[in-house]
Amino acid sequence: MALDRWVAFVILCAAMAYGYAAFFTMDALLPPFMQRNPIWPSTFPKVLAVLTIITCLFILLGLEKSEDDGKEPDIDYRRLGDYHLSQALGLLALMVGYALVLRPAGFLSATFLFLVIGSVTLGERKFIVLLPVAAFASFVVWYLVDEVLGIYLHPWPFFL
Repeated sequence: MALDRWVAFVILCAAMAYGYAAFFTMDALLPPFMQRNPIWPSTFPKVLAVLTIITCLFILLGLEKSEDDGKEPDIDYRRLGDYHLSQALGLLALMVGYALVLRPAGFLSATFLFLVIGSVTLGERKFIVLLPVAAFASFVVWYLVDEVLGIYLHPWPFFL
């Protein structure tokens, strides 16, 4: 089985566990006044689980590939050294670092640094475009989550 199908299988297993939690365990402790709401806290996880399961099954069954192609799969797990593993591992480490510094550094600065360092890791070198776009994206996401959704995100570092 090709590497993309193995990855889809692992994600499918995780999505099924996530879906089980979303459908059967998340709503058990809801207070009575929230049980009458049309949208529950588990609505988005349910939708996410169903869409992920459908996408993984689509990949596992090979429906995304055309039948007239006689060539090898795009990703060959025997040649992983030929791919840009350092970039992928760097991005994974950056994601872990982002999660660790999100609270102490504040949302705006942590997200801005994550976007800039991640873009540089992937090869972006146009800093005149990168810096304003990262700042704008960080602010827009913070504004939407904080002001529109009403979920408080500490925007600045803890010492400010």
